[in-house]
Amino acid sequence: MKIYTKTGDKGTTSLFGGKRVSKSESRISAYGTVDELNASIGVILSENVDVQTKEILIKVQNQLFTLGSDLATPLNESKIRIELPRVKKEMTLFLEKSIDKIESGLPELKNFILPGGIKSAALLHFSRTVCRRAERNVVELMAREQINTEIVKYLNRLSDLLFSLARYENMVNDEPEEEWYP
Repeated sequence: MKIYTKTGDKGTTSLFGGKRVSKSESRISAYGTVDELNASIGVILSENVDVQTKEILIKVQNQLFTLGSDLATPLNESKIRIELPRVKKEMTLFLEKSIDKIESGLPELKNFILPGGIKSAALLHFSRTVCRRAERNVVELMAREQINTEIVKYLNRLSDLLFSLARYENMVNDEPEEEWYP
């Protein structure tokens, strides 16, 4: 099987179900940014991260594939022969439980902190910003088309989780957080 098809050479791509759309459409930007987010998490996992961070992020990567396929499949699509997974509330609940577990061991946050610290923490902060962009792209898509509303909730929680994991990575590596002083 060849990796290239040449079907996108004129600036279009196919959604699940076969409908061809412009690569500049909101839906494509949304799931393209989710793909970028997933790749950025892969970069984090190439670092020597804490085992708890690694377990959470691997599960998140799998969930992001589900989220991407959800975005690539219009809700009213009837030409699909297989049932594709959709983002479900349980996925968002996993993020919330993970945040609660991580936050329970972190020092109370009293000021804004600057993104950074050890490399894995800095990369987690970077992924958080990619996640926020993905969320904005999905909200833009949602203003134009009907989509699974759980996707926005999921991305909102995921950015919070990435922030908490960045703080956690710094803490377990004895790296102090730099507070923002205006």
